[in-house]
Amino acid sequence: MNFVPVPVELRGKINLLDFDRRGLESFFREIGDKPFRAAQLLQWIHQRGMADFDLMTNLSKGLREYLRENCEIRPPEVVYVQHSADGTRKWVLQVDSANRIETVFIPEPGRGTLCVSSQVGCALACTFCSTARQGFNRNLSVAEIIGQVWLARRELGDSERITNVVLMGMGEPLLNFDNVVAATHLMMDDFAYGLSKRRVTLSTSGIVPALDRLGEVTDVSLAVSLHAPNDALRDELVPINRKYPIRELIDACKRYVGRENRRKVTFEYVMLDGVNDSPAHAKALVRLLSHVPAKVNLIPFNPFPNSNYRCSAPELIEDFTEILHQAGLIATKRKTRGEDIDAACGQLVGKVSDRSRRHLRLLPPGP
Repeated sequence: MNFVPVPVELRGKINLLDFDRRGLESFFREIGDKPFRAAQLLQWIHQRGMADFDLMTNLSKGLREYLRENCEIRPPEVVYVQHSADGTRKWVLQVDSANRIETVFIPEPGRGTLCVSSQVGCALACTFCSTARQGFNRNLSVAEIIGQVWLARRELGDSERITNVVLMGMGEPLLNFDNVVAATHLMMDDFAYGLSKRRVTLSTSGIVPALDRLGEVTDVSLAVSLHAPNDALRDELVPINRKYPIRELIDACKRYVGRENRRKVTFEYVMLDGVNDSPAHAKALVRLLSHVPAKVNLIPFNPFPNSNYRCSAPELIEDFTEILHQAGLIATKRKTRGEDIDAACGQLVGKVSDRSRRHLRLLPPGP
């Protein structure tokens, strides 16, 4: 078969990690081959972790030669790996000459959760998050997002299995909408990673228009970084709230779970000593979520240098949890994992070269 040459504007090898199945089908049509090759190639790349085209034996010799000459499978580069005493593993990955991201694997009995990043840094400036202190540089490509899963699976080998993926690493996923959606398609594709929609979770601070758009194109599980039960406090902790206040966010969550009988929304709530952890805050949270299909994930604050916050005392967290339980809310306390290697929630920093005026540049335009 004579394949169509790569267009001049695409010269330089094409990274096939950038394509979900639909993208690969279009690619094969454009080079003059059959779209069903996409499923075959996805299996080689994502299910078998193969990067050598010559070993993809159910592809024709001519196609393998074409792929070898014009394409590559290039994930981010592993800079170093850290192992926590509790079994958590963190990879620091180089995505270009100036920037690094971090990816975390959390093993539990019968479960292995991979926390992946969607941006280099973060533009949203949440005050309790170390990533936000680093500034923001750019969005990650599809290859850089799914490449974290590809690398982690290869690094873990047969010893540990990734059963869940959470987009809770560096960045705000909904500000990198198209690339994040394509990457989640690969996570859930039966010819790639085959995870169910219940095992792929996207966490957002509340970009309301993008959240509505998300509900039109995918049905991944949703987690919302809430952290306060009222606008005055959330304005301080999560500045995007000034643009999309709590009532708008809650209504968007209802719309999201209202489609196709989706599951509950997980509301994440970091416990900050003397800030948002009083019984009054707990009761206000109950009122806020009383008509939402919700569960609450209480997160002990994980300290980082110059954070100016402390974690709530264990007894206060227990009292807060009990108030939620008595009101009929499902509430769990997240166990801190990987704190000794700065891999716990809110501690991921990578290495960011901030060129963006931080939280001003990427926010959607106002009315």
